[in-house]
Amino acid sequence: MALAVSDPRWSAVDDYIAGKLIGEDAALAAALADNRRAGLPAIDVSPAQGKLLQLLAKGVGARRILEIGTLGGYSTIWLARALEPDGRLVTLELDPAYAAVARMNIDQAGVGDLVEIRIGPACDTLADLCGGDDASFDFIFVDADKENYAAYLGYAIRLSRPGTMLVFDNVVREGEVMNPQSDDPKVPGTRQLYDALQDNRRIDATAIQTVGSKKWDGFLLALVQ
Repeated sequence: MALAVSDPRWSAVDDYIAGKLIGEDAALAAALADNRRAGLPAIDVSPAQGKLLQLLAKGVGARRILEIGTLGGYSTIWLARALEPDGRLVTLELDPAYAAVARMNIDQAGVGDLVEIRIGPACDTLADLCGGDDASFDFIFVDADKENYAAYLGYAIRLSRPGTMLVFDNVVREGEVMNPQSDDPKVPGTRQLYDALQDNRRIDATAIQTVGSKKWDGFLLALVQ
């Protein structure tokens, strides 16, 4: 299956949406600039997607948020802004260098007191969280290595309560998710996520295709029953 060619109008519409509904944000712009200077991959969510995450977290009244995949903290800032002053966000990052950039960005954005960054393999950290005293989150955003998406789903369910919202990013992969012979190494793990959710009575889920500055992809949205 050939990959899609990006249409410049997709990014133009994203810019239009951001200009009309989001506006300029110095802290978020600085975070992206710091990420570029540090050589982090430019795989952050778009501003429109970041605002969507924030609205979803606010919509469920999230007081505790879990993020799997911090990168430079761009999406973390969006999510932390959805919290009340007594809320808490735990974000997991494998790479200590990425985590250091994220810590700087999050602190500079003024939400550092709300955010805890845990460094190490996410499955190990998630196992530790499952054994903790307060192992329930209201909103869980997963944007990390796709090879472990099915495992992250299992942990997310264990760390949820009825009504917890789960969001998985990058679940369309320019249509390659339909191709069991895809040469994209991230496709098998994404397909395993869908397989794990199919007929899962604990999860009510859908997935939405998106186009924009991040090309053709999509996200999976679910509620734990």
